[in-house]
Parts: sequence; structure tokens; C-alpha cells
Amino acid sequence: MSLDYEEIIEGVSVLRRASAGRHEEVCEALHAAFATALAGVTVARLLEPRSIVQLSPGTLVRPDLALVTVATGKLWLAAEVVSSTDHRWDTVTKKELYENFAVPRLWMVDPRYDNVEVYHGSPHGLALQHIYAGREVLAEKLLPALSLAVAQLFAPPAG
Repeated sequence: MSLDYEEIIEGVSVLRRASAGRHEEVCEALHAAFATALAGVTVARLLEPRSIVQLSPGTLVRPDLALVTVATGKLWLAAEVVSSTDHRWDTVTKKELYENFAVPRLWMVDPRYDNVEVYHGSPHGLALQHIYAGREVLAEKLLPALSLAVAQLFAPPAG
């Protein structure tokens, strides 16, 4: 997806420039891994990349990856592929939004450093659980079929 897009934060429109290249390759690899892991799963649904997700009546975001619960339609896991040109928006602004709206899981996928920060919601906000890199395997205990080698996530596409 290479089109600019809008997010609305507390009623204020923010035009975001779409990323290209490696950002999109990582986003596609992440979506492919989740789609495979969710085959046959009926309690969660993977949205298309940068689908509109309403956190509150005046706040609409477009995560690079969004997993919602089928029963409520609420965002359960958001993944942001950090843009090298606009990293503060993902790593500070949107992380704060996800924390304020009690999103249970947040993954910060950073192609600049080939690592993934995994946060879990807690009574005190989002808590960093682990930073995955190198040969480590990303997994989520509530999605037992999800298993993604970090090196594979950041590898150039075959072809």
C-alpha cells in the first residue's frame, strides 16, 4: 500500500505519508505470518493493512497490522512497522494512544534495527515483555500457531 492516508487523533486530522520499500516488505511478511497462523481461528480477525480502527469516537488510527476480536470488534493486537522517516509518530504518539485505550498487545516492528518490541497491557499501561532480534522466534501464547523467526521477518523477499 503506497497511498497517503489520514488518522484522526482526538478530532484532529493528521495526514500520514505512506512508506515504501523495506517498510512495506516487512508489513507484507508480518501479515502473511498472521494470516497463516489465524487459519481456522474464529475468535479473532486480521484486518487489511492500515484498516481504520476506532479507539474512541474522535480517534481513528490505521495500524500496519490490526487483529480484532470477533465478539466485540475491538482491537486486540496492533503492530506498527516503524518508519525511518516518521518514527516518533509510531514509537511515541501511537504507542501512547494504544496505552491510553488499553489495547492488550502492541508490537513495534523496527526495520531500522531488525527487532520487534512486544508490549502487553497491564493495570499500569503497556509493559515491555521482550525485544526480539536475530534468531529469536516471535510467538504469542494466545495464538499458538503463530511462530515467526525475526530473521525471516526482516529478510528480503524471495524472487
